[in-house]
Amino acid sequence: MKVVKVVLIVIFAFLFVNQAALADQEAASEIDQGEKLVRQLWADMKERDVAAIEKYIAPGFQSVHQDGARDREQELELIANLSLGQYTLSDFSSTQTGPAVIVIYFVSVEETIEGQRLSSTPAARLSAFLETDSDWQWIAHANLKAMK
Repeated sequence: MKVVKVVLIVIFAFLFVNQAALADQEAASEIDQGEKLVRQLWADMKERDVAAIEKYIAPGFQSVHQDGARDREQELELIANLSLGQYTLSDFSSTQTGPAVIVIYFVSVEETIEGQRLSSTPAARLSAFLETDSDWQWIAHANLKAMK
């Protein structure tokens, strides 16, 4: 009888540890998803691949930059005219709530926006994505880099 109890305790302990590990993996995949989405966005922006971004930028997209707010069409125009040099993405922090992923990260980049060259000092950005039936949609962006 003692052997049966010990075996049952070991099985329950194994199942509990296994469930905890699965929960950790799911949480890590949420964070990985946010970082993956941001990295793809920046790769597409560097290449000025507006056609690729058009496929995943939401119709109701909103952004805010140093010079004001933009809607979807204005953001696509900005990206089409953006001149990015080398960039480094770092310090990712992602939160997933339901179908939304909010990603805060830092970017060090040589960039020119509307003819103004910005400093390459790392600055915070925030991007939000919404999971839909077909794919992830980029729904919001905040560029917190000050213009000279």
